[in-house]
Amino acid sequence: MPLKTEIKKVTDPAELEKVFAVRREVFVGEQNCPPELEWEFEDESNHFLATVDGEPAGAARWRKTDKGYKLERFAVLSKFRGHGVAQALVKAVLADLPAEANYVYLHAQIQAVGLYGKFGFEKTGPQFEEAGIQHYKMVKS
Repeated sequence: MPLKTEIKKVTDPAELEKVFAVRREVFVGEQNCPPELEWEFEDESNHFLATVDGEPAGAARWRKTDKGYKLERFAVLSKFRGHGVAQALVKAVLADLPAEANYVYLHAQIQAVGLYGKFGFEKTGPQFEEAGIQHYKMVKS
């Protein structure tokens, strides 16, 4: 039976805790990101929760920066990977950006470059390290 994936923008503290739990498991638990680097800019960000059959499965956010609109913190729990959750998150976050968002960028972990490329993002500049993980800056064309 196909899985039902839903993406919703969340502001409620209980829903935000689900977002943070996904990020904690993926970034701090799996990828060993320092917790102090993971929790920043939360109040100025627009958060999204992905659920699969009602169960928290993924998270993402966007925020306005001095450069433009930055997509961040895309995370999918390991048991839900390979089921289109990440693509659904990218679509939902892009659809939520304001009309004036003409410069949209992100810092993609190397293994996610192909995913973002499907949505019109292109690598710019050299590979770099962020929180101990190799990334590329990518800009939406």
